[in-house]
Amino acid sequence: MPIAVLVSQHPAINHAVILREIRELRKQMELRTASIRAPDRPLDRLSAEERDEVSRTYFVKPQGFAGALAAATGTFFARPASFIAGFFYAVRLSRLRPLQLFKNTGYLVEALIIGQWMKRENLRHLHSHYSSTVGLLAKQVFPITLSFSFHGPDEFHDPTGFWLRQKIEASDFVRAISYYARSQLMLCCGPEHWDKIEVAYMAVDPDVFSAKPFRDAPAAIEIICVGRLAPVKAQRVLLSALAMLVRDKRSVMLHVVGGGPDREILEHYAGSLGMRPFVTFHGFTPQDKLDELYRRADIFALPSFAEGLPGVLMEAMAMEIPCVATRITGVPELIRDGIDGLLVPPSDADALARAIASLIDDPALRRRIAKAGRERVLARFNLQANSRHLASIFERRVSGNG
Repeated sequence: MPIAVLVSQHPAINHAVILREIRELRKQMELRTASIRAPDRPLDRLSAEERDEVSRTYFVKPQGFAGALAAATGTFFARPASFIAGFFYAVRLSRLRPLQLFKNTGYLVEALIIGQWMKRENLRHLHSHYSSTVGLLAKQVFPITLSFSFHGPDEFHDPTGFWLRQKIEASDFVRAISYYARSQLMLCCGPEHWDKIEVAYMAVDPDVFSAKPFRDAPAAIEIICVGRLAPVKAQRVLLSALAMLVRDKRSVMLHVVGGGPDREILEHYAGSLGMRPFVTFHGFTPQDKLDELYRRADIFALPSFAEGLPGVLMEAMAMEIPCVATRITGVPELIRDGIDGLLVPPSDADALARAIASLIDDPALRRRIAKAGRERVLARFNLQANSRHLASIFERRVSGNG
């Protein structure tokens, strides 16, 4: 049975791991993609792979007022009782808080557009990434079945505000991207729903992210950090660690890749530490440029305070870049400390600097962890194998619902 996959924004730089999973799943099952928002860049700045996804994807917000009106009137006249029930469900979820009611009304309109699209495409099952409230409301109005992929960590910080219990109860199954995520979802619902929660790791293609040449004694160790520039990603802690490394006379260069609200703040902080000669802020970076930076990198650092299961860590490990990351959420399921990478406590700049220094000072350790990281990806986070596993979950959980 073909399924609909809904993503909040597709394609998007921050959702590259989802894009790759969708494209691999298409080889094994029939699916259609929908996106709430248009792509995050103009068409001429998308890769050929991303442009192909645009051609295959139905976009909700670009339907505009006319599309929203058509979906609302079409649903009301075809399913008046369900339309009214869906509206009052959205009101009940909002608990009459004005701002939340306004948002829920918007989510309901998007749900109506999605439901009408699914009806035209003869789709009966909706699987949602990052647009779970739209999916939940669509289920209230249309005769569809529902499943979700929950990535975290935002939903887990406010499970009541994200209505996780209601979403789990309404679903045929819930896909958690790590056992940590599964544990947080289990906290949100009764034990009678726990068997709905399946763990299926996100993954990367080790053929695309192939091993890079190892540099035994570079003139300067190049460290790369990839992620949105926001407080939760803790690049400020990494800059503090960089200052310690420079103070200890280690030759290093840090590449900070990504855009976001903290860029100006981080650049100012780097200047206050005297680190501007040792750090480059690259901003939003297309995949081909990111690949170049990966291939120059000797160490990957991810100092985050909160994550789901970072695709960028998988990419770096697949390319045999030794990784230093914080011991948070699902990260220890990817990196076993001292084996596949090094883990440090979040917020501890001293520990982060010591871990990076140990890799700088010991090329043999750097090489061993680099190779072990790729082996870990091949064994547990391989896109082809993990997509087959996810496809088997859809087959088992959804195929009987048509």
